Amino acid sequence: MMNVNMRVLGIETSCDETGVAIYDSKHGLLANQLHSQIALHADYGGVVPELASRDHIKKLVPLVQAALAEAKLSAQDINGIAYTSGPGLVGALLVGATVASSLAYAWKVPAIAVHHLEGHLLAPMLEDNSPEFPFVALLVSGGHTQLISVTGVGEYTLLGESVDDAAGEAFDKTAKLLGLDYPGGAMLSKLACQGNATRFHFPRPMTDRPGLDFSFSGLKTFAANTVYNSADDQQTKADIARAFEDAVVDTLIIKCKRALEKTGFNRLVIAGGVSANLTLRQELIKMMKKRGSRVFFARPEFCTDNGAMIAYAGLLRLSAKIDTSLAVSVKARWPLSDLPPVIR
Repeated sequence: MMNVNMRVLGIETSCDETGVAIYDSKHGLLANQLHSQIALHADYGGVVPELASRDHIKKLVPLVQAALAEAKLSAQDINGIAYTSGPGLVGALLVGATVASSLAYAWKVPAIAVHHLEGHLLAPMLEDNSPEFPFVALLVSGGHTQLISVTGVGEYTLLGESVDDAAGEAFDKTAKLLGLDYPGGAMLSKLACQGNATRFHFPRPMTDRPGLDFSFSGLKTFAANTVYNSADDQQTKADIARAFEDAVVDTLIIKCKRALEKTGFNRLVIAGGVSANLTLRQELIKMMKKRGSRVFFARPEFCTDNGAMIAYAGLLRLSAKIDTSLAVSVKARWPLSDLPPVIR
């Protein structure tokens, strides 16, 4: 990747997971520490921003110490610090940004602000069999559903996105309708495995018209009406979960096909929390195999928020001598198109 060996400490605090990792330009991932706040927010049925920020404050420094210990390194062995600067919850982002800038100042190394979605998009690069450019990326998570043309690091063209709820949001809201505990998306998928695929049929939103945008709000409403008008037994819930998941997966696949045809690319990358969904992975693998190509994705622990993807993305930008600053900078909203390309 580069001639000079570089080790970067990555810090992720955009929402409800505190992640710290160390990535080495020659030896790969040396440490990966993660603390999830699921138990903290479970009683509220969703993320409480103030509680998230306070928990990041409590857990972040111990996780930095744990990462250094895991990698058998000291502060003197770190060449740079990368942190998630946005998009995300501002209070949570500020915790990571402040700690990162403070450590960079104390350790006399550069700090670099990393785009959270670029971290997700590049996460499949952490695997041994990583994709080459160019490719179409399906970025699908709790807060974002986007199709992106990727021709290089920082060379991103938005092809389509959700005009309302993201796929992950629709999963979680539908899970709540079914009475499932937080976080609901993964539990809905587990329940769907027990469902009858033929009992209910849900619409495939915005697939009957041209274009690459998504809309999942209406699908959630359709699910709500189905729940309201159906029996309240476990099998019915499983059947509804199956119909909902099938509708989301089919919609994503249809749009991915269109994006590949539009760009002419033959590689597909799927990233973000929903990319851990097994049904989606299996169907995308089948679809790409029929096209004589393949889909790339990260292992499940790198699909959700983590420090490893931030350390890797930060390494690429630090090695390319992208401007750095110790000023604390966070952004609740931050278009991927605003990122400068990494020239190699």
